[in-house]
Amino acid sequence: MLLTTVSRTDSYVQFITVLILFVFVLAITYLVTKWIAGYQKGKAGCGNLEIVETCRITPNKYIQIVRAGTKYLVIAVGKDEVHMLSELSADELRLQEDSVGQMTDFAGIFDRVKKLKEKDKD
Repeated sequence: MLLTTVSRTDSYVQFITVLILFVFVLAITYLVTKWIAGYQKGKAGCGNLEIVETCRITPNKYIQIVRAGTKYLVIAVGKDEVHMLSELSADELRLQEDSVGQMTDFAGIFDRVKKLKEKDKD
C-alpha cells in the first residue's frame, strides 16, 4: 500500500481551486437564470393581453382581471378550467399605480408592512 503525504501547499491549492470552481458555477447559474427569465418575460408580453389584478380564493383557484385589447374581463381560473365571469368598463376599475412601484424591491415591501402595523396600533 502506498501512503502519500499531501503538503499544506497542495491542500491550499486544492481548496482554492474548488472554491473558484464553485463561484464560477454559481455565476453561470445566475446568468443563465437571468437570461431565461428575460426570455420568458419577452414571450409573455404579447401586448394585447395583460393580467391587471389577481385575487386568490383557495390554493388553486383565482379570480383575475385581464385586459384583452381595450376590454377588461373578470375570469375565474381553476386547476383545469377558466371561466369568464363578466366584462368591466375602464370606469369601473380602480387601478393602484403606487403599489406596483413599491412592490419591486424589498425596501418598498418593508415600508408598506411598517405602515400597516402602525395603522393597526392606532
